[in-house]
Amino acid sequence: MRGEEGDGKSLTSTRRSSPRAYSRDEFDFIERIRRRSLRRRVAPDIPSSLIPHPSSLLSGIGDDAAVTGSSSGYDSLSTVDLLVEDVDFRRMWMPPRLLGYKALSVSLSDIAAMGARPRWALLSVGVPREVWNSRFLDEFYEGFFALADEYGVILIGGDVSRTPERIVVDSIVLGDAKRKRAVLRSGARPGDLIFVTGTLGGAAAGLQLLESGARLPKNTARKFRHNAPEQIMLRQLRPDARVAWGRLLGEKRLATAMIDVSDGLSSDLAHLCRASGVGAKIEAARIPVDPLIEQVAVQASNDMERTLIDPFTLSLHGGEDYELLFTIGPRNASRLPDEVDGVTARYIGEVTQEPGRIVLLQGSRARNLKPSGFNHFKPRHRT
Repeated sequence: MRGEEGDGKSLTSTRRSSPRAYSRDEFDFIERIRRRSLRRRVAPDIPSSLIPHPSSLLSGIGDDAAVTGSSSGYDSLSTVDLLVEDVDFRRMWMPPRLLGYKALSVSLSDIAAMGARPRWALLSVGVPREVWNSRFLDEFYEGFFALADEYGVILIGGDVSRTPERIVVDSIVLGDAKRKRAVLRSGARPGDLIFVTGTLGGAAAGLQLLESGARLPKNTARKFRHNAPEQIMLRQLRPDARVAWGRLLGEKRLATAMIDVSDGLSSDLAHLCRASGVGAKIEAARIPVDPLIEQVAVQASNDMERTLIDPFTLSLHGGEDYELLFTIGPRNASRLPDEVDGVTARYIGEVTQEPGRIVLLQGSRARNLKPSGFNHFKPRHRT
């Protein structure tokens, strides 16, 4: 049994406690979240399994999500992500609605990176007492449900608890893919072509602006138009998972290996190559640098401008873009659509047979590219 500080209650609980000084009761809040999640229903024509047997595990730790078998012709996938205040975000610059959105989006990105379809979510949140006695959680869940509704993801459980000082968010997403069609990191072969969706470096540039003191205006989450600095900050605060691209690459059996760019291109390409036992060569001129970075450098004040690292460096090593990095056989490259949901995928290089060696080609110069993306236990964190 948990002590007072960790007195969490399941999101499926319906008991009521004595009234608190605050107008909202903990169990009333949980019940409201439960009722909202029940408004959606799983499509009856999509078979799946939420409780696979342990012996059905096909791929566990080492990929973006675990893969387990089911008896319905589908494999079940699960992934979990942890967001910790002052490590992964700061309350002073992260609106609660955007935090709820991001908590789900980073897990959706893992499912997308497996070429699968997200189905269900479990969400656990720990907050200090002063956060509980505010509208923070109401707005947090608004952001979460806005994204969940977009992809038909149903919240099926979770937990709410009290923490001493900082907010902690634990997001779990379950998905499925047709049997043996989940895309692993380990399938790349020499001669495969390397592609990446969208643009890179924007999230890291947004983080630099936030660290320099820039902030989004109030109610930004509800505004449609944003200037360049706001857009670049939203790359960090409200990332978009490439769910449609992931499903297409998996269902059409196009990608041979895939990973989402969460730690940075240099690190995540190294992860993929290591899992596949291959190397890679990529062309600097083909890496899709986010054009907003240059716009922000021009528009920002002198102090902010000095904080912006070279855009190309950010595109190589900056994390949290949540684009999809994938390999594809040369014969299938022509089958890739020009874009999916308005997002393109760009060729950046090829898989080689030199295990672990990644070469960056810059004109006539070739140099080894070392993974230099985000690591939680480096001296300097994201925030």
